[in-house]
Amino acid sequence: MVQRLKYSYGADPSQWGELFLPDLPAAGQRGVVVVIHGGYWRSTYGAELGEPLALDLAEHGMAAWNLEYRRAGNGGGWPATFQDVLAGIDKLADLAGQHSLDLGKVVALGHSAGGHLAVWAAGRGRLAGLGPGGEPADTGGVRLAGVVSQSGVLNVAEAERLNLSNGAVANLLGGPSSEFPRRYRRADPMAALPLDVPVYAVHAEADDDVPLAMSALYVDASGAGGVNAQLVMVPGDHFDLINPESPAYEVCRELVARLLG
Repeated sequence: MVQRLKYSYGADPSQWGELFLPDLPAAGQRGVVVVIHGGYWRSTYGAELGEPLALDLAEHGMAAWNLEYRRAGNGGGWPATFQDVLAGIDKLADLAGQHSLDLGKVVALGHSAGGHLAVWAAGRGRLAGLGPGGEPADTGGVRLAGVVSQSGVLNVAEAERLNLSNGAVANLLGGPSSEFPRRYRRADPMAALPLDVPVYAVHAEADDDVPLAMSALYVDASGAGGVNAQLVMVPGDHFDLINPESPAYEVCRELVARLLG
């Protein structure tokens, strides 16, 4: 039996998450999967994309936190979208005691733009703060123990160069990199390498929405130290990755379970 509980982590209507809880294991604590949906960071797409994944994970015995956040077009963009993802993950600290969550086993499953946000969040301790004053690196909050990126946009500079989804990166960050170079660097998961947690960069073989280079370039760059990311190719297209009945998604579920240990 899966229990579903919705919690806010801020005052905005998009600042919420839904916790999907399976029966508590005999050990008394459970890790949790943060599900971060895609949609090229645009407000057209929301947490309904992650709901089937969160439900499936819970049905397979894993607690899941389906995270909503402000997107470009409804109060998001830079820096709000990024702040929301961190705040949404940190909300788990408030829920841990009540729901027996193991904060040492928090992993993320992110699709497309959500893969970008998930891998970016895993590097939060290595990136400068998001405020206008350029605060020091973030040293607090809930840390991710690993990430499964599903055809994630893991190289922001290359995504801008390719003009993915008709300028989605510039739409997120408020303009081109020529105007906001520091902003682009701080938003790029590449800038946080090397990471000290595992990243599985899963990519669909027939993905026409996010090029393979988004995952491949990230994985290649991760070899310079830390924990090397791994590229995992799966059959299907971009949306097979979020279809719980597809072989592509089943691979993602298995990798998430592996990270939870």
